[in-house]
Amino acid sequence: MADSGTKSIFEGRVRARVCGILQEEGAILMLRHKGIGPNGYLWSPPGGGIEFGESAEGALKKEFLEETGLRVSIGQFLFVNEYQDDRHHAIELFFEVTRIAGEIQLGQDPELPKNEQILEELKWLSFAEIKTMDSGFLHNAFRLTQEPNQITELRGFFKFGNISIK
Repeated sequence: MADSGTKSIFEGRVRARVCGILQEEGAILMLRHKGIGPNGYLWSPPGGGIEFGESAEGALKKEFLEETGLRVSIGQFLFVNEYQDDRHHAIELFFEVTRIAGEIQLGQDPELPKNEQILEELKWLSFAEIKTMDSGFLHNAFRLTQEPNQITELRGFFKFGNISIK
């Protein structure tokens, strides 16, 4: 993460997270996170941490609304991604989601103070754009497919490491 205040929130513990794949018209809704990845930012599907007492589906609906302004319905469970390095450890549950209401707008992460936000941009990335991106700018899950549109075909448990900036 970008600064010391943010580090204490996301580092040194296991986080259970949910992520939603929202596809429309040959594109995937993605968020650009600053201070993550080998190149200084990372495009990732919307999502976030599951709080104690919160269901995975409830957490994903909440995160989508907070980060994108959209209300979504939760579809099929897709896969689990475990990420681990010397500072971060996350178990991510990926689901297909469908937009049911709302206007797309970049939101905020309520876990972070306003001056430490890491969400920089919200954008529909076409499959062609994703395919031409350096993998260092994309969530690890996209490394598992030959084509970006195959992301919703992934099933199983995957494990990655080493995306953090040292």
